[in-house]
Amino acid sequence: MKKILFGITGLTLGGAERVLVDIANKLVDYYDITIFTLYGEGELEASLDNRIKRKTVYSKKWQEISKYEKIKIRLQLLFFKNKLYNKYLKENYDIIIAFLEGPVTRLFATKSRKTKKIAWVHNDISQVFGKGFGAKLKKLIDKFCYKKYDKIIFVSNDNYEKFIKTYKISTPKQIIYNYIDKENVIKKANEKIQINFANNKINLISVSRLVRQKGIDRWIRVHSKLKKEGSNHIVYIIGEGPLKEELIKQIHEENVQDSFFLLGKMDNPYPYIKHADYFCLFSYFEGYGMVLEEAKILDKPILITNTAAREAVTNYESSFIFDNTEEGLESGLRKIVNKKENNTKYVYENKDRLKQVINLLEELS
Repeated sequence: MKKILFGITGLTLGGAERVLVDIANKLVDYYDITIFTLYGEGELEASLDNRIKRKTVYSKKWQEISKYEKIKIRLQLLFFKNKLYNKYLKENYDIIIAFLEGPVTRLFATKSRKTKKIAWVHNDISQVFGKGFGAKLKKLIDKFCYKKYDKIIFVSNDNYEKFIKTYKISTPKQIIYNYIDKENVIKKANEKIQINFANNKINLISVSRLVRQKGIDRWIRVHSKLKKEGSNHIVYIIGEGPLKEELIKQIHEENVQDSFFLLGKMDNPYPYIKHADYFCLFSYFEGYGMVLEEAKILDKPILITNTAAREAVTNYESSFIFDNTEEGLESGLRKIVNKKENNTKYVYENKDRLKQVINLLEELS
């Protein structure tokens, strides 16, 4: 049985992390699968098939690591990659896959035996690391790292196009849209929820990390304006992140604490998506937006800003794309929140994506 190693920062509650769990749980029927993480105690670890092997460098979550330890870790990843690689990845794998851009991609690029290597890109590489000197340094380092891979996979055409503009390298490339376990989403969506959505209001929901990329600050401002105009809608956001306290403060400053709720992280967001009126993703930039696949499975009308996420709603009739500005978001939402959209019956199928992953592994091994 061929040995495949996947690497990711941690198995926390995130889009790429959920995709990896679903893919690994399917592939373990055909391959010897190991998942390597830099950080442990991820919420999604419990969802892994018990046949999947695990390796981790630091047993704690990133959020629980002290500032001193974080500096030490960054230095190790920067200057002692060979030592880490030889310690944790010394087994002979047929293929190793860096499943997320960033530290794992740099670590797995370390020169080694004749193991085939794949890098998986889930984001707009031109923006994911921000701006400034640090971002430029990361891009410079990453250009050399990606050259050491046998193939680079992208989850959207937009990501592919942004990548080739940023890194003009000849490494073979392919687009494979995110795979998700449809039956698992439907099953979990039937579980009970802890809040009741009001039938006489428009209920908007999002599943999102509380970071700048997701544009939640501008959504709060727009929501406040629409509420002052008399709009009868409520916003629920599932997720955690470093901006939580800042966003809570903004919600109170805009006096919308009775209609804009941060629900925190949830292992199972699907019942909330199922019972809401609209699913929303108002990011400044996106990869593909795996949560949109989940919303499609649950037949939810979808509202997004114009990012790479638009590829996820191609041919999805009940979707609306707003200009990716605060004014565009305000204008789009104003038209939506005064009515409820009837769900269209959408038949979701993505088994061909799993076949693409298997074909990729067979091609390289």
